Amino acid sequence: MKPTLFVLAAGMGSRYGGLKQMDGVGPSGETIMDYSIYDALRAGFGKIVFVIREFFEEDFREKIVSKYENHVPVEVVFQELDKLPAGFTVHPERVKPWGTNHAVMMGQDVIHEPFAVINADDFYGRESYAILAEQLKKMEGRENHYCMVGYRLHNTLSESGYVARGICATDENGYLTSVVERTHIERVDGVIKYKDAEDYWYDLGENTPVSMNMWGFTPDYFEHSGKYFIKFLELNQHNLKSEYFIPLMVDHLISTHTADVKVLDTPSKWFGVTYAEDRPGVVEKLQNLVDKGEYPTPLWK
Repeated sequence: MKPTLFVLAAGMGSRYGGLKQMDGVGPSGETIMDYSIYDALRAGFGKIVFVIREFFEEDFREKIVSKYENHVPVEVVFQELDKLPAGFTVHPERVKPWGTNHAVMMGQDVIHEPFAVINADDFYGRESYAILAEQLKKMEGRENHYCMVGYRLHNTLSESGYVARGICATDENGYLTSVVERTHIERVDGVIKYKDAEDYWYDLGENTPVSMNMWGFTPDYFEHSGKYFIKFLELNQHNLKSEYFIPLMVDHLISTHTADVKVLDTPSKWFGVTYAEDRPGVVEKLQNLVDKGEYPTPLWK
């Protein structure tokens, strides 16, 4: 069975003004997501699932889903604030979504095979999809053995300012032991450093593995997520800004020895539009990849 690509797109409506201004950064107006799905299909993924907010479903199906439907089976699921376990209600003042792992939980009814999770607006690179697809195929029929693509830190920096990254620690066998969010990382005098809460600077290695939210799971992950979400809500339902993130869930599974996560090294360069100033660089990088023959233009016909 081919693995599924699960695309986290619930934030797109707010970021892109109802999708009407979804940014075409490729030579023929392609979005970053167009490249992700193209790379996934040539790596051997067999289905695409999008998680979105229901209010922009019509717009999303017309502008996004219609491009891919002739190429691959597509499903759309919805992340809404009120999709909570029995006995829990949404605080009337809460407007913030419940986070990336809550979004992942929305795929439970339509995903029954190993699956990858990605952000809609990140460029991950063709090698990363090939590496992840190969690992997901090995995970068929297994439980509690997951993976993530670990990017080399120097391949994820922005030339326009500092970035936040999940710094990964691994054991001698390449399994994840922790993900620590560092919120201020940049190159200073030629050396990659991060600044802590007390404004102290620490060096980081060029090839330090970082998480860019590219994960591989099997369907049992949904059950674990549902159980832990209840504990999360018991502690956080009245905190209007708390979010149920994937690294939070993964860290719980690792620390309780419930599951392990293999970190897959990739040579791919990650890029995205962290700052408005990043956009011209993204346009240039995609044009260069097209010029080298790595992608056709237009991508989808």
